[in-house]
Amino acid sequence: MSYTENMKRKIVPGQIPTKDLHQYIIGSVAPRPIAFVSTLDENGVQNLAPYSFFNAFSSNPPIVVFSSNRRVSDNTTKDTLHNVRVSKECVVNVVPYDIVRQMSLASVEFPSEVSEFTKVGLTPESSETVAAPRVLESPVNLECKVKDIIELGEHGGAGHLIICEVTMIAVSESVLNGDRLDPHKLDLMGRMGRNYYVRASGAALMEIYQSVTDIPIGFDGLAPEIRTSKILTGNDLAALASLKAIPTADEVVIPNELLHLYDNEKHQKAANMIQEGQIKEAMYILNYKN
Repeated sequence: MSYTENMKRKIVPGQIPTKDLHQYIIGSVAPRPIAFVSTLDENGVQNLAPYSFFNAFSSNPPIVVFSSNRRVSDNTTKDTLHNVRVSKECVVNVVPYDIVRQMSLASVEFPSEVSEFTKVGLTPESSETVAAPRVLESPVNLECKVKDIIELGEHGGAGHLIICEVTMIAVSESVLNGDRLDPHKLDLMGRMGRNYYVRASGAALMEIYQSVTDIPIGFDGLAPEIRTSKILTGNDLAALASLKAIPTADEVVIPNELLHLYDNEKHQKAANMIQEGQIKEAMYILNYKN
């Protein structure tokens, strides 16, 4: 990477409009999971709204948190915030690809007396531990009691952290493999900056296994000619560095012709092998001395 490519623009909060700062933040912290939150007001009106300032923060107790921000334009707050203050409960519904446009439509600021369920064509179903309805079309519903609401500021753009304890999870059998959620079947959507979303299924998914208890050799355990390779990327080197030891001839099966490659050929072949998951074989080739 050249010096010009690595030059960085400085964005200082308070020195640019909040709406522009907001875009830098949501464009950088991405993709974000989407909480499709259903609530009830004191008159029994069902509300449904999406929030991408959202994540899980604890398993015991099971806690999810989303933020309902003040509107930048006029500093007003949203119906969801009012409803969780009144009822102290909600349902967080996940958003698969099949309902992503309906989720987006629910972000429209309909009048408080209007139910988004009706406007966006989704089906409310009864929850078991809270009064707020679940979204039938969502494959996973987290029924929640609101433990706390933390106000982060008083001006437009300020968030309200809504801390929710999960009291029950409803999971569609259609997205399970045994007792595990299948990400390909879930087909969840994530929020990027501006109008961009990402679909978390198919070729977009990748598995990266890394034991957190076995101590790997690390970058400093790689030979200098491997660490300074012009062909192997940082990801390639990290894959090699994740091994516990340099493999021996007894651990791998390598065609003889691959053991007598010149340096650039050797590194390119190793890079290809790493992409195919043959990390031990790539490490052996790289360390083999002709």
